[in-house]
Amino acid sequence: MWLVKPLALRCATANCSQSSSSRLLKVASRSLSYSKPNMGVTKEVIAAGDGVNFPKKGDTVTMHYTGTFESNGAKFDSSRDRGKPFVTKIGVGQVIKGWDEGVPTMSLGERAKLHITYDYAYGENGYPPIIPPRSGLVFDVELIKIN
Repeated sequence: MWLVKPLALRCATANCSQSSSSRLLKVASRSLSYSKPNMGVTKEVIAAGDGVNFPKKGDTVTMHYTGTFESNGAKFDSSRDRGKPFVTKIGVGQVIKGWDEGVPTMSLGERAKLHITYDYAYGENGYPPIIPPRSGLVFDVELIKIN
């Protein structure tokens, strides 16, 4: 739902040079281009962890994951299928932003689905040929170890 309050758009300074309608149009278009609901990462807990030990920025974590497309559920990658957990530093830009923000909310042993919007995943361009442009992703992640 888009909410524009024309009364709140009146010029706040004494030397307004633009007409009210052109200011309204500029503010309305700016609002429309920045008002995107549900951007980022949301977590759906599958199995609770210990609730005590959480990774911090710069920690090395060991995880199993399966990545699927939000749009159709098709799998594109899985450490489980390879039989080898994934190891990385978290919170320092070595992985997508959705993981850097989502994994630190998980406690040791937790398994969760991280629903990640395209801007927190691989962005406008995707990661050809595996990830198409503007793809929302879902990762089923299990936090095995915090080193």
